[in-house]
Amino acid sequence: MNTTSGQAWNGQEKKIFVLGGDGFCGWPTSLHLSRLGHQVTIIDNLSRRTIDIELEADSLTPIQPLGIRLDVWKQWSGRNINFERLDLALEYERFLQLILQEKPDAIIHFAEQRSAPYSMKSSRHKRYTVNNNLNATHHVLCAIAESGLDIHLLHLGTMGVYGYGTSGMKIPEGYLDIEVQTEQGERVQQQILYPTNPGSIYHMTKSQDQLLFHYYNKNDGLRITDLHQGIVWGTNTHETMLDERLINRFDYDGDYGTVLNRFLMQAAVGHPIVVHGTGGQTRAFIHIQDTVRCIQLALEHPPVHGDRVMIFNQMTETHRIRDLAALVSQLTGAEIAYVSNPRKEAAENDLHVRNELFLSHGLQPITLNEGLLQEVTRIAKGYAHRADWSKIPARSTWTRNHQPGIPILPISAPSIEPTADKQEQSVR
Repeated sequence: MNTTSGQAWNGQEKKIFVLGGDGFCGWPTSLHLSRLGHQVTIIDNLSRRTIDIELEADSLTPIQPLGIRLDVWKQWSGRNINFERLDLALEYERFLQLILQEKPDAIIHFAEQRSAPYSMKSSRHKRYTVNNNLNATHHVLCAIAESGLDIHLLHLGTMGVYGYGTSGMKIPEGYLDIEVQTEQGERVQQQILYPTNPGSIYHMTKSQDQLLFHYYNKNDGLRITDLHQGIVWGTNTHETMLDERLINRFDYDGDYGTVLNRFLMQAAVGHPIVVHGTGGQTRAFIHIQDTVRCIQLALEHPPVHGDRVMIFNQMTETHRIRDLAALVSQLTGAEIAYVSNPRKEAAENDLHVRNELFLSHGLQPITLNEGLLQEVTRIAKGYAHRADWSKIPARSTWTRNHQPGIPILPISAPSIEPTADKQEQSVR
């Protein structure tokens, strides 16, 4: 395996902290950057694994302990990825000392509770999401400022900060051109952050992140890139397919499963494809392989000193949910079940988004195609025996007046036993 090809930043090896590097996006990103020749340190409190225990809903794919993952990666690549178990929201001084000791060139921040439904489960989950996400983000910013080091911070945000409506225009990449009129009648052109319109507690924390970034960029001159990412689909990247022990997460439950992955999994195990409400919601999407590629491109094109926060819309296409359900149904023959929408949101919306910055840096987008959809379906079928049907419905509701999205199903789900082929199946 060539670990030196494609090195960024003028071919120099860089030190990179990946916060939340054990997660769905953080793990493949860590492997990708290590393959490119960078010195990667994962910082994670393994809270996502703890939430698996809380929800009693494991990844459909069997996730190895992080120590095994890192040992297997070294066997394949010859490269070490370091690991520090640390809670960013609680252990500020330890994190600061780690920065001063290691002097990273860049920090990639995935270390936030990432599920909108989980953030709406109860007042406890709302408070946890706010405490964890805002404290983690602020501690990272404060530590970089206190260290005095020139560190590029790259944050994985969400398209959801914008809300889901475009007022007849394409959503710009972070900043909106406006015109104000002074008392003297003079018209002044300005740019402001595009107004946020969060649809959950989770999205609200990401909206607040924007203000924290804006302040520390203005006050302390921190170099920051904020990536407003669409819904991620797919499971594996080139690196995670090397060995089954490196396989990425595949969340299918009603709290953490992303919509297209959930559709493909539901069809693969013989469950109806569950559509909330009319399915008229339009969302932005990106494949997991493009996620890691976008992270690389953003690192290779950092803002310079004096630049404002650089904001990218990290998405490749938009689709209406019912159209995706119909596509998966056509591909697999699965039935579609329309259920009550547990979320407080518009029944129908359009969404038009600009993403020129990544395209200008050379991104060649992976868009929905039958081959990749079948690849995800094969993974879902290969691990169908691990599925717990009781975890598929979306049970978290936005208000007391909303109902869980539970389809009418037979009393018991069909038993799916792993065949010898499935037991031995590799994801290579």
